[in-house]
Amino acid sequence: MEFVHKSVLFNEAVEALKLDADKIIVDATAGGGGHTFAIAQRVGKVIAVDRDPNAVQTLKNRFKDTENVFVVHDNYSNIKNIVGNLNIDKIDGLLLDLGVSSFQLDTAQRGFSFHKDAPLDMRMSKSGMSAADVVNTYSEQELANIIYRYGEEKYSRSIASNIVKYRQNKPIETTFELVDIIKSSMPQRAMRDSHPARRTFQAIRIEVNGELDELSSALDSAFSILSPGGRIAVITFHSLEDRIVKERFAQWSKGCTCPKEFPVCVCGNKPKGKALKAIVPSEKELEDNPRARSSRLRTFEKY
Repeated sequence: MEFVHKSVLFNEAVEALKLDADKIIVDATAGGGGHTFAIAQRVGKVIAVDRDPNAVQTLKNRFKDTENVFVVHDNYSNIKNIVGNLNIDKIDGLLLDLGVSSFQLDTAQRGFSFHKDAPLDMRMSKSGMSAADVVNTYSEQELANIIYRYGEEKYSRSIASNIVKYRQNKPIETTFELVDIIKSSMPQRAMRDSHPARRTFQAIRIEVNGELDELSSALDSAFSILSPGGRIAVITFHSLEDRIVKERFAQWSKGCTCPKEFPVCVCGNKPKGKALKAIVPSEKELEDNPRARSSRLRTFEKY
């Protein structure tokens, strides 16, 4: 199956990078290469990064004859090393399109979707700890904490308790097994607005892939090698990601941190750049692509 992903806020993200022919841009979640292709038409060099081996193979095939695109199989949190290994000191822009791709959701055997019965996997890199490992080995308290923190699921304790009870008889091996456990842990009224497994699946996926820690590390690494005038553009899909990006951009944009009662500044802190106004999908995009409903584009420009 070809790696295809329907990008959200596509044109807005590309334009946010302020592209021109002299720039070096990193598409750090390149996926099927949609953003990479659009960016490569307008800049000197694009570094296309993805941790998913299926995505990397697609990228290599798609850009094998494109001289200004460099495909790297790695995690975006390693951005500083990735760029350094290509003998590049500074970049002019970074794009992060976070979350799970359409390809990963729609490929049943990857185990990301609660709509399809498949092995409980959820690994973006197809290696390391899987979702099955999490639900079958974590303690009840650990599961409850993850589901509450990363899924913001108020029935986290009940879900964790039932996971532990179920696995005493047999390992939890498939997505539908987990969905049934989640459904049995919630009152009927809680299932009206959205799929009951949505929050728990999100939480376990974040844990499996270390998504929030990777994001925080990637932002700091990218900022350290970003040229003056360079931009970081990030598309987020839930409040936890968005909060990290918003707070980091605000931190970089902040000047003096002295107490208000100080007559003059003694800290010497100056803004390192500015955060631009966040962008959300248009009504038309929401109609065309329901997966865009919670997305948001934030952009930061370095001074």
